[in-house]
Amino acid sequence: MRRHHYPTQAANSHRAITGLSMGGHGSLYLAIRHRDLFGAAGATSGGVDFTPFPANWGINKDLGEYATHKDNWENNTVIHAVDDLQNGELKLIFDCGVTDFFLTVNRSLHQKLLEKKIDHDYIERPGGHNHDYWRNSIDYQVIFFDKFFSSATLQQGR
Repeated sequence: MRRHHYPTQAANSHRAITGLSMGGHGSLYLAIRHRDLFGAAGATSGGVDFTPFPANWGINKDLGEYATHKDNWENNTVIHAVDDLQNGELKLIFDCGVTDFFLTVNRSLHQKLLEKKIDHDYIERPGGHNHDYWRNSIDYQVIFFDKFFSSATLQQGR
């Protein structure tokens, strides 16, 4: 990271990342893989497991066809990346609308985190995969991250 060009705090407790849809997958995936850089991560309507959608978004151009490269697909999804995650290593928030096509994979991630006893915030609200839902969702993410950063500031002041 080029901190000399962009002055930032060095500790991961001062960095968070979030995104929506496939950007939500990216934000969670990056944060899980780089816990040294990020202390919190979020996703709105995130494609946290894209293996159920092997013909969508051109992912097969990068990962190969799902039928013949299943390991490659699974190794690059959030739902499998959390296998290496321990409770307390990363603050997580993710949400999904109840009519969103990503609802099932978000519920699966939530269930997996519960089974692993990893603390996280998971929210389902009315809505689909659209701007109306996302405009509402961002409010909850901002509150979550504000609390995360406020906690880091309090701990730093001790």
